[in-house]
Amino acid sequence: MDPAGRFSKTYSADVALVRTRPQAVALVLTLIALLVFAFMGSPRMLSVLTSIFTAAIIAVGLQVTTGFAGQVNLGQAAFAGVGAYCTAFLAQRFSVPFYLVIPLSGFAAAGFGWIFGMAAVRIRGFYLALTTIAAQALFPFVILNLPSNWLGGSSGLTVPPATLGSWRLTSERDLYLMALVVGIVMVAGAFGIVRGRHGRAFLAVRDDELAAGMTGIAVARTKAMAFFVGAFYAGVGGALIAYQLRLVNTEGFTLFQSIWFIAMVIVGGLGSIVGGIVGAAAIRGVQEILSTIGPTLAGLLPLLGNSFVFAAMNVFLGGVIVAFLIYEPDGLMRRWSILKSQYRRWPFPR
Repeated sequence: MDPAGRFSKTYSADVALVRTRPQAVALVLTLIALLVFAFMGSPRMLSVLTSIFTAAIIAVGLQVTTGFAGQVNLGQAAFAGVGAYCTAFLAQRFSVPFYLVIPLSGFAAAGFGWIFGMAAVRIRGFYLALTTIAAQALFPFVILNLPSNWLGGSSGLTVPPATLGSWRLTSERDLYLMALVVGIVMVAGAFGIVRGRHGRAFLAVRDDELAAGMTGIAVARTKAMAFFVGAFYAGVGGALIAYQLRLVNTEGFTLFQSIWFIAMVIVGGLGSIVGGIVGAAAIRGVQEILSTIGPTLAGLLPLLGNSFVFAAMNVFLGGVIVAFLIYEPDGLMRRWSILKSQYRRWPFPR
């Protein structure tokens, strides 16, 4: 329903990416601002925004799996790691161009996710969470136990810079623009998925598996597809991480990272593509602020030491997540919807 209270009358209007004129204006202005910032922002800020874009892509994939399909996934970082290692392997060993590496890395992670999606056919809830944790544990085990000349072992793999003809994408501006373009494509694709027939099947399975099956929805295939799509997004995000850091190892894709991706979805709001983006920006922004002031705090409190200060920052972030679960369980997007509704009804009673 749009702000005037009119309902969509056609399927094409219902699945449209931009449904109202204000949304179109806001979208265009946002894209222009992001593009202009590439030429005005400092390298440090561009690097931070690049990491936010990659985190947002991974969080959007988790929204599809968990927020829309209702399948608990605590192994999103492992799927991103598969994409990152695939990127390093293809770029280093075969010099595959980045515009092929990124989708191939996504499909490699999606295949890994499909395997665990098949496990979701017969289990749910707590047991499904344990299964995805198993994926998180299996990822480093396989990487570290393969011959080191395959995937680098504990040392990891270096990633050559992305190239486009003779243009080497090595500067922060280049990486920012690459992540921005990929992010726009992935977000548009996510809207297309969740507003189409697959998205409606995800919602039906999430709300009532039995009823969904009785209406003709292939529940098993829908669950597996949700993991496939979510892992694909994680793999694409992992590919961008690999190109940004230029080094891939298992330490960057731990269970701790998966929990942060879950936190992004919780803070932004489950079942909202924009919520995944907002949650990623909020969590990564707070992490960046805390990591910036951390050394200063450690200098002011030398008796406590660096480890205590940074542990305290993680405790603070954990407290923020708990506060959201208690006081705003539907996330920032739900609060934004309430504010918009109150604005439209003003000055009438709320």
